[in-house]
Amino acid sequence: MISKDSQEQTLVSHLEALRTALIHCFVALGIGIIPMFLLSSYILDWFSAELVAQSGATLHYFSPMEVFLLQLKIAALMDCVICSPYIAWNLWKFVLPGLYDNERKFVRSIVWMTSGLFISGVVFCLGICFPLVVRFGMSFESETLQPIFGVENIVTLALWLSLAFGCMFLFPLVTYALIRSGVVYYETVCHARPYVVVGILVLAALLTPPDIISQLILGAPTYLLFEAGLFAARKHKGEQFKECNEENSPVHVEAESGSLSQKKSQNSHDATFGESEDVDFAAPASPYQVGTERNADKWKPN
Repeated sequence: MISKDSQEQTLVSHLEALRTALIHCFVALGIGIIPMFLLSSYILDWFSAELVAQSGATLHYFSPMEVFLLQLKIAALMDCVICSPYIAWNLWKFVLPGLYDNERKFVRSIVWMTSGLFISGVVFCLGICFPLVVRFGMSFESETLQPIFGVENIVTLALWLSLAFGCMFLFPLVTYALIRSGVVYYETVCHARPYVVVGILVLAALLTPPDIISQLILGAPTYLLFEAGLFAARKHKGEQFKECNEENSPVHVEAESGSLSQKKSQNSHDATFGESEDVDFAAPASPYQVGTERNADKWKPN
C-alpha cells in the first residue's frame, strides 16, 4: 500500500514535470515571436499579392496603428504554428510515462491524422475557398458601388475561414472514432444521414460569412469527408465481423472443444492421481484395501 507521503511526493513530481514542460513551451514562444514579427511584413505582402490581388481587389488600412497591430497578430499566429511541434513534443514527454503501449500507438495515430486533416482544411481554404469568396464579393461592383477592402477585415476573414475549414475537416475522424468506440452504431449514423446533412449546412452557415457560396464550399467537402469516415468505419466493422466468423467457425469450435476435452481429461487424471498419492500405506484401515495386501499380517481387528 502506497503511503500518503509517497502519494504527495508523486503528485509534486508530476506538477514539477508539468511546470518544466510549460516553461519550455513559453520560452520557445517568447523566442520565436521576434523573428516572426520581422517576417510578418513579408507574409502580409505575400497574402496581398497572391491571395487577394488575383481577384482584382486591393487592400487599404484606415488607422495609423492598424497594420502594426495586424503584424503583431500575424507574428503571434505564425509563432504558435512554428513552435507547435516543439510544444507537442514537450507535452508528449509529460504524458508518455502514464500511457500503455497500445495507448501510445493510439495517441500517435490520432495526432498524425488530426494534424493532416487540419492542415488539409487550411490549404483547401486558402487555395480554393478564399479566392472564390473574394471574387464573389467583387461581383457586386458597379458604377455606383466600388469595393474597398480593409486589410484587417480581409486577414481576419482568411484566418476565420482557415480555422473553420480545419475544424470541419476533422469531421470524418470524429465520425470514425465515435463508431469504432461504440458510442454510436454504424446503422444509426446511416439512418440519420439526412439530419447529418442538415447539421453540416447549419455549421457551415455559422462558421462562414453570410453568403451561400462560402456555405456550399465548406458544406460539400465536409459531407464527402463524412462519407469517407463512414466508409472507414464500415471497413473496420467488416474486419471485426470477419474475425468473429473465424472465431465461431466449425473448425475453430471443434479445435477449442477438443482442447477443452483434453484439458478436462488431463484434470480428471491429475485429480485421480492426486487422490491415489494421498493414500497412507503406512497405517492401513483394512487388509482388503487396495494396495495394502503387504500390510495384511500387521492388521488386527479392534
